[in-house]
Amino acid sequence: MLQSTLTDDEIYLFHQGTNYESYRLLGAHVVSSEEQTGCRFTVWAPHARTVRVVGDFNDWSGDGWEMEKVSSAGLWTLFIPHLPERSRYKYDIEHESGQRLLKADPYATQAEVRPNTASLTPLSSPYEWQDALWQAEKKTYQPYSSPLLIYEVHLGSWKKKEDGSLLSYRELADELIPYVTSLGYTHIELLPVCEHPFDLSWGYQITGYYAPTSRHGNSEDFKYFVDCCHQKGIGVILDWVPGHFCRDDHGLRQFDGEALYEYSDERKADKPTWGTLTFDFGRPEVQSFLISNAVYWLKEFHLDGLRVDAVASMLYLNFDRNDEKSPIYNTYGGEENLEALAFLKKMNEVVFHYEPNALMMAEDSSDWPKVTGPTDTGGLGFNFKWDMGWMNDMLAYMELDPIYRKYHHNALTFSHMYADSENFVLPLSHDEVVHGKKSLLDKMPGDQWQQFAQWRLLYGYMLTHPGKKLLFMGGELAQYAEWKDQEELDWHLLEYPLHHSMQKYVGALNHFYLEHPELYEADHEPDGFHWIDPDHHEGSVISFRRVSPQSGRELIIVCHFTPAVLYDYKIGVPEAGTYQEIFNSDASDFGGSNQLNENQHFTIPESWHGYDQHIRIKVPPFALSIFERLDV
Repeated sequence: MLQSTLTDDEIYLFHQGTNYESYRLLGAHVVSSEEQTGCRFTVWAPHARTVRVVGDFNDWSGDGWEMEKVSSAGLWTLFIPHLPERSRYKYDIEHESGQRLLKADPYATQAEVRPNTASLTPLSSPYEWQDALWQAEKKTYQPYSSPLLIYEVHLGSWKKKEDGSLLSYRELADELIPYVTSLGYTHIELLPVCEHPFDLSWGYQITGYYAPTSRHGNSEDFKYFVDCCHQKGIGVILDWVPGHFCRDDHGLRQFDGEALYEYSDERKADKPTWGTLTFDFGRPEVQSFLISNAVYWLKEFHLDGLRVDAVASMLYLNFDRNDEKSPIYNTYGGEENLEALAFLKKMNEVVFHYEPNALMMAEDSSDWPKVTGPTDTGGLGFNFKWDMGWMNDMLAYMELDPIYRKYHHNALTFSHMYADSENFVLPLSHDEVVHGKKSLLDKMPGDQWQQFAQWRLLYGYMLTHPGKKLLFMGGELAQYAEWKDQEELDWHLLEYPLHHSMQKYVGALNHFYLEHPELYEADHEPDGFHWIDPDHHEGSVISFRRVSPQSGRELIIVCHFTPAVLYDYKIGVPEAGTYQEIFNSDASDFGGSNQLNENQHFTIPESWHGYDQHIRIKVPPFALSIFERLDV
């Protein structure tokens, strides 16, 4: 249990921007003082004349509940004995001008259920974790050479109770984890669970960075969910939003009557499209707040990684600004936000010091170089980056009528030109199936059968393409409707054969991926991928090899993006022998036309595709076919 007094070292490091566990210093904590147990409150408010703690325990009147200022840079603290856990409270802050503000605690670990906005004092007893085996295995985890299949989830709309209310974290543990496990996913990625006031922000506009949203339960309930994931072999990644925060009055905006967490320059602070404010990344106390928050989720909640949202918005001063008359420049005349760059590097260095095998993923839509490069060589220090280019190119390509795809063949193959430049995750995320963009299935042209076949093909190409993988919930059901963030997924679709077959296909392909290191062992190495034929644009066919450097085994992969059946199609192969088709997305079990290669294929000693021999196969319509040499 923490002591009631603050140490000089903790205070000094916080103001230097190097207290990376500042959540132990600030916020509300159960502590002992002179044989009394109570709650110690600490808040940063340098522009305040006075600060009081108000709540249920004093009828929301701060008279006699003044906090003591313990640092010249604005830390205030107060010990309140015998305070019940989960007591509601806020800070009554009086600015130097006399303005009064009522603010939730930036470091609160629990909050009221929206629309109420008070913070809650913490629970007194610590959660008892049961994931020791997972934590031990994580110490030797090799993220680059391990399989990584991510199921992206919005907890509020994955599934709901019969009365339309939300599932709790504990109910989600009972239902979501077995479902994800059955489909073969290795990780769940959660849209932000930090406390937020507005459901339709999906958690991306935050007021409580240290509080799991009370919509689904308390902080111990969320720990239970993570714990259960780990006990079933599922990792948990959190969407994390260090770039900006919402403007709600009880939150961080003008926290002590002046710009504090945000930039004082309104041009730098404002995010007009999102209606939010940018953090002041150069302020040491803000660095302590944000970096500690990353450490907090990884250390205190045992999370396995963070997907850092909207990195491009942090990198560029004029991101989302249309005011051409007053662009913002840094001291060198560029548009890069030098403070944000330094912050991102520092954050990643600290995170990997605490958690060497954490997954730190950048959602970056820019062409910034070396996002996943080490900081000591000029990189930003992430270990993964979302490949937004692959996603955009592929979805645009798949929406084309197959007749015209041959004229856009480069969209199909361009990603391989830069595949080794970063450590990529291939995402088919929530952003692509909402706000009029249509569902993945509905993006596919043609009749119903063709739509399903092409969705199977797209998913198959993603799982055989170099890079780790992510699919947003509902994709496996082949929903016709785009994501409805206030309703649960269209589970009733599983009553229909094609939709049920699509779910079966996703599970089968995921498990195939897990069983074949050729598809993940060398995702980020040139030796893991080799073209056989990238140039058959007339037929919209590509073929390539995926190789396991450790075993020397490899797979021959053929993807066909038109509805024709191609017979006696020649594929060059590197080794003579006997080849067998081991996976085909056109199988009838998956809703396909069952144009399979059921017989073994013997190599023909005729040069093709630059190899000394080839095999002749049947290429099914809109399909992925995978072959393996038998006599290895």
